[in-house]
Amino acid sequence: MNISILLIAVFTAMSASIVGVFLVLRKMSMMTDAISHTVLLGIVLAYMLVHDLNSPLLILGATIMGVITVYLIELIVKSKRTSEDAATGVVFPLLFSIAVIIISLRFRDVHLDVDAVLLGNLEFTVFDQLVIFGTEVGPKALYIMLGVLILNLLFFIIFYKELKIVSFDAALAMVLGISPVIIHYALMFLVSLTAVSAFNAVGAILVIALMVGPAMTALLYTKNLFSTVLNAIIIGILNSVVGYLFALYFDVVISGSIATVTLVVFLLVFLFNPKNGVLFTIYRRSRQKNEFKLLVLLMHIYNHQDGGEILLVDGVYKAIDWNYNYYRKYVNLAIEKEYIEIDSNLLKITNKGTTLIESMLSRSV
Repeated sequence: MNISILLIAVFTAMSASIVGVFLVLRKMSMMTDAISHTVLLGIVLAYMLVHDLNSPLLILGATIMGVITVYLIELIVKSKRTSEDAATGVVFPLLFSIAVIIISLRFRDVHLDVDAVLLGNLEFTVFDQLVIFGTEVGPKALYIMLGVLILNLLFFIIFYKELKIVSFDAALAMVLGISPVIIHYALMFLVSLTAVSAFNAVGAILVIALMVGPAMTALLYTKNLFSTVLNAIIIGILNSVVGYLFALYFDVVISGSIATVTLVVFLLVFLFNPKNGVLFTIYRRSRQKNEFKLLVLLMHIYNHQDGGEILLVDGVYKAIDWNYNYYRKYVNLAIEKEYIEIDSNLLKITNKGTTLIESMLSRSV
């Protein structure tokens, strides 16, 4: 196990989760996909100026291109001729294709690999060491992602109130003197910076997964904004650690493993979350249905306690218009719970059943 690789994955997950929550809340999840592709054009254009793959201007150029992507998409949307998803589908393939064409025509012999940008080379980040005064102090990607994490955390902490108001009520933000535009583009700047900083390490595909996956998972069971961000960070760390260990055990690509674990964790919470998971919701509705049917049966018996033949075991189902087998199911359930009993082939409500019905009636008055 290489702790540096694991830390790079964890720092990337934490950085992406922080900004990812706000993208999901603002229904801009697909913007992550667009930015993570179009920043390649920013890298290419910056390289054409400096001709140095290690220049920090590449990160700056890519980040600016991410913001330009958002601006172009919003410009098309403001024309009211098309929707945001359609505008995204037009802008990011165009900019990404331009980058690929430039690489193919002018930089075939330069290490600007489109596949590496998309899939990352997390396993090889340990070979690109940061050297200070002739001493290797660790992978460059580790310090880059740590810096991005600190920047994202500071942005979240310092502008928490502004982010919260803008995300849920932009009109109120303007009334309070908060500029939604500035907050919006500052957030998009950080999204672009996070995406491009993680390129060499984890690739664009995993950045998308880590920005959207943990945020969506946390929102399944939390409603408080601070709790959502905190839970998204924890889930991102969990996904990275489990994905890394999974990749080591099965000898598979780390980035792909982490992305897979991210999806699996989301599905598990989506299905089994006790608060509103799909399976628990189905179970809860089934139980509520049983309780309602049971109350209907008890109410009928309670209202006809002196009804004689109308409460015959084999006759009640006709009075309440139920299928016989369906009716017998709830009769057996009521007997099992000691709400009713059978006396001389008649259904009779017990003291326990009477107490239940009378408590229900008193609450409805």
